[in-house]
Amino acid sequence: MYKKSKIALAIGLSVGLATTAGAAETNWRMATPWSGGPWLERDAQMFADHVNDLSGGEIEIEIFPGGTLGSALKVTNSVKSGVADISHNYINYDYGTDPTTALLAGHSSGLTPEEFMMWMYQGGGVELYEEYRRDMFDVVAFPCAILGTEIFLHSNKRVETLEDFQGLRLRTSGAWSELASRLGASTVVMSGGDIYSALERGVIDAAEWGSPEMNRPTGFQEVAQYVIVPGVHQSGGFLECQVNEEVWTGLSEDEQDNLRLAGKLSVFESWLASSYDDLDAYEELVSGENEIVHLDQDFIDTIYEETAKWEDEYAEDNEWFARVLESQRDFKETMSAWPEYRLPIGTMGR
Repeated sequence: MYKKSKIALAIGLSVGLATTAGAAETNWRMATPWSGGPWLERDAQMFADHVNDLSGGEIEIEIFPGGTLGSALKVTNSVKSGVADISHNYINYDYGTDPTTALLAGHSSGLTPEEFMMWMYQGGGVELYEEYRRDMFDVVAFPCAILGTEIFLHSNKRVETLEDFQGLRLRTSGAWSELASRLGASTVVMSGGDIYSALERGVIDAAEWGSPEMNRPTGFQEVAQYVIVPGVHQSGGFLECQVNEEVWTGLSEDEQDNLRLAGKLSVFESWLASSYDDLDAYEELVSGENEIVHLDQDFIDTIYEETAKWEDEYAEDNEWFARVLESQRDFKETMSAWPEYRLPIGTMGR
């Protein structure tokens, strides 16, 4: 279980106590899509602990696993309706309502977790995020965990080139379901709990789910021979925390800022924890019985080209999509100078 941050405790003592002095103790119900694992047991709990610290113990958050406060894939509805006061969620589960969610969740855009954090907190992303959620979904939301680069596929078929990808029976979701279909795969949407048996029985050829750390407890590596990297379909992204609008407006401005701060602290600390744990989980795959396969660069380039076309198509008719896309593309242009003076991570002294 995640240990409370000393940094957050210090901030809570100096800021949170002052802003919540005299307030009555509040208990909030947190809806999540997660049945278990690091997103529930570490990241959601991390945020709840930070909120408790920053409020001086006045706000206690009870975390509920997926399906106990409404549908696991409709957490936004649970928060909007007031069934839950707050959530720990993946914005891309609302992709069917509006595709802009894919840009904010992370898609095959090429933004790494580190780039995503810079865009979010220095490039105007977090302001767009909150404005978008309030305008389109009537909930207040902000990032509260980072997503690492995913495994491209756990697969029973070797996939290296675009030709290998043709006709692949692939479990996926969201924007990548559309893009993978455009690239020739036969996509299937199913819940995470069904993936193992579907791979084992040959119902699907391959599946994408999460980063090495997230995939390790699923056992996909036990029923699929090939591990395909890198995860260009989801090179980075965010999880969010949502607050019911009525609950939010009942808070003072300082209390609202403390919730945003709890999210930012959780993003940073989840990045440290998940990045480090991914190293260990990936090494297990390398040293295990699976075969690691690296995607052909021509295939990667084709994915990015198709993604740009897909982005342009949605931007033509969707004002919000166009706003977020323009911001991210401007940021990428700024980042183009990065390799000229920054050394690649993980390569020095090897």
